[in-house]
Amino acid sequence: MGYLPQALRNYLMRLGWSHGDDEVISTEQAVSWFDLPAVNKAPARFDYDKLNSLNAHYLRELDDRELVSLVAPLLTAQLGQELTAEQEARLVNGLAGLKPRSKTLVELSENAYFYVCPRPVKPNEKAQKILTGEAAVYLRRLAGRLEDIADWNEEPLEETVRNFAETENIKLGKIAQPLRAALTGSNASPGIFEVMVILGREETLARVKDQAAD
Repeated sequence: MGYLPQALRNYLMRLGWSHGDDEVISTEQAVSWFDLPAVNKAPARFDYDKLNSLNAHYLRELDDRELVSLVAPLLTAQLGQELTAEQEARLVNGLAGLKPRSKTLVELSENAYFYVCPRPVKPNEKAQKILTGEAAVYLRRLAGRLEDIADWNEEPLEETVRNFAETENIKLGKIAQPLRAALTGSNASPGIFEVMVILGREETLARVKDQAAD
């Protein structure tokens, strides 16, 4: 179900024992602090919302490379093959934007899938509604602008997309949302310019062109 052992230990312990108002208690602290007088007499109630919140905390605390090693088997099963070094590097670089959006390892793997999925990216139902014929035309025009960027970093990428929207006399969302849908297959993701940097120039351009009109 995607719960970390340390989070589950913490949660199960707190069902029947307390240490003041402390909610996050490491295993080492529990060993040091535990005493019988603090065991609760009242019956406990299992609350998944609290468990999810606690698990999300422990996810954010984990070293990124260790977290990738835990998520990799889930993604490997979904892909049907082992992750490449390039895919693992994308995951490590992308975790900062993914962890705040994930409460379990399962959720994290689902949110991270777009970083490792094969092309062409398959848009979900909401993304399909964004990728209209008009959006595809804008993506094709934008691809030409993106190809001219020498410094593939967030600032020049954002400047190029904003300038494109201004030149086309459209709101930023009119191109940013189709761009997000083309790159991630979803209508929600970490910051789109962050995503473009992590995917890299070649993969970004290829995904944009996959969804662009002929």
